[in-house]
Amino acid sequence: MDLVTLTDHDTVAGALEIASLPATFVSEEVSCVLPGGHRLHVGVFGITEAQHEVIARRRADAEALFAYLAEARVPAAVNHPFSALTGRRDTADLDRALSSLDLVEARNGMMSAAVNAGAARAGRAAGRSAIGGSDAHTLASIARAYTIVPDARSRDEFLDGLRRGFTVPAGESGGYARLTADLARLAALAYYSAARSCLRDAAASARLAALLVLLPTLPLLPLASAAVFLHEQLFARRHERAFVASRRRVRRRPAPSGPFGPAAAPTLAR
Repeated sequence: MDLVTLTDHDTVAGALEIASLPATFVSEEVSCVLPGGHRLHVGVFGITEAQHEVIARRRADAEALFAYLAEARVPAAVNHPFSALTGRRDTADLDRALSSLDLVEARNGMMSAAVNAGAARAGRAAGRSAIGGSDAHTLASIARAYTIVPDARSRDEFLDGLRRGFTVPAGESGGYARLTADLARLAALAYYSAARSCLRDAAASARLAALLVLLPTLPLLPLASAAVFLHEQLFARRHERAFVASRRRVRRRPAPSGPFGPAAAPTLAR
């Protein structure tokens, strides 16, 4: 990787820790609230700490957030548009986001190839450029998927390429095996962390005791991840179909008519 950034949920604390290193920039994944209370994850890239504060104040109002990102020329993407991670949504939610943001995440390193393909189709239908991201929650998954800006030779040129949509998503999609492996790694890390801290931290001791009670259920982890994976595929398929049907209805809607038949498209006189 030539450049590295962290996109933690609604915080830039991790990104700021590495910001002094060369070939890094500050980013985050914003959980924004759409009209009706539905949620959407938005990736924002190359921001300052001051911009993060503005974004944090506006993320409960998607329209205000989208307006600020456009005004500040912050590269922003609709992340995993057909994922069940953010819960219920309407097709209008995705239409609104794709009409406001210039990028769509079409190669997510934890989503299956089928879910990513649906995101790519939605992005093309809306005329948006595609990016990739690992969505890693363990070290083993870092940089499995990423974004290329052809001919970019510096961080500034890369970010400018994001703004202009000169992007190519690259790397691998995820799947059931990667999801299960990452969940197992997270479980192992939780036990290790609690065991290391239990002698000097009462809360960690209580956490370790609770984890030990759950130990007999760990063999069921592959079944739990299978249920999550299947739900994700069905959710994505259902919402992509709704999105496609919605766009077909818009295309078939008759043009407004004037007194002498269909209204003509306006022309520019020179």
